[in-house]
Amino acid sequence: MQSLVSTQWLAQQIGAPDLLVFDATLYLPGEQRDAQSLYRQAHLPTARFFDVDAVADSDSTLPHMAPSPARFERLAAALGIGNDKRIVFYDQKGLFSAARGWWLMRLFGHQDAAVLDGGLPRWRREGRALSTGEEPTAATGTFKAAYCARYLRGLGDILANLPQRRELLLDARSADRFFARVPEPRPGLRGGHIPGSRNLPYTELLANGETLLPAAALRERFAAAGVGPDTAVVTCCGSGLTAAVLSLGLELAGLPSGALYDGSWTEWGARQDTPIER
Repeated sequence: MQSLVSTQWLAQQIGAPDLLVFDATLYLPGEQRDAQSLYRQAHLPTARFFDVDAVADSDSTLPHMAPSPARFERLAAALGIGNDKRIVFYDQKGLFSAARGWWLMRLFGHQDAAVLDGGLPRWRREGRALSTGEEPTAATGTFKAAYCARYLRGLGDILANLPQRRELLLDARSADRFFARVPEPRPGLRGGHIPGSRNLPYTELLANGETLLPAAALRERFAAAGVGPDTAVVTCCGSGLTAAVLSLGLELAGLPSGALYDGSWTEWGARQDTPIER
């Protein structure tokens, strides 16, 4: 299964015993929308809710940080995920937070995971079937993680990279946030960006704000941001959500998907000992 699937493909596959579909919607602070309530109002048939904030490190003060392999195994199994399952994530915006689910599966060694291109908006616009309420509780799965550290970067890694800049940081936030022209949506964060990072808003990879551009157009966007075939890339954003959209885009463009700085600006911008540029 490819990392990006179409609504047509999913409509043909949905209901297969080895396929699990998840609504992985997460809204930003200030949007004041309840993703789980909206899931119950309308979701893809058989889809369960994947709580990005819950499938995370419960001990961290930062939002939805990646959990330990052991914790992910338990949480994934409780959702019915097994190593023998194909997993498709979508979200209610089109393509915003679903890629976080895909990236987590990759981080823990499960390659048979994908994102639905266009998400719920495209599915709905095409007049495809929807369900309401909660889906039946899943049978517990059997999931064994194979942790892939190369997909993850932490604060220490980013600080160590500053002098030589061997890895290129791509920031998926809007240009206004990157250049501190508007306040951050989370209170208490300084404005600006990590020194040496480059801005590539995740929306620039999308057509009509929902679907990913073709591979050739993706390569053009990445090339304009300084990414070549051999560039070592680390993606970042506000809290590790839309950074995963860049990671997905890199893979679909035929480029190394690189790593993701999980703390992103929520961690960097909250500290007083991290340098910033504006």
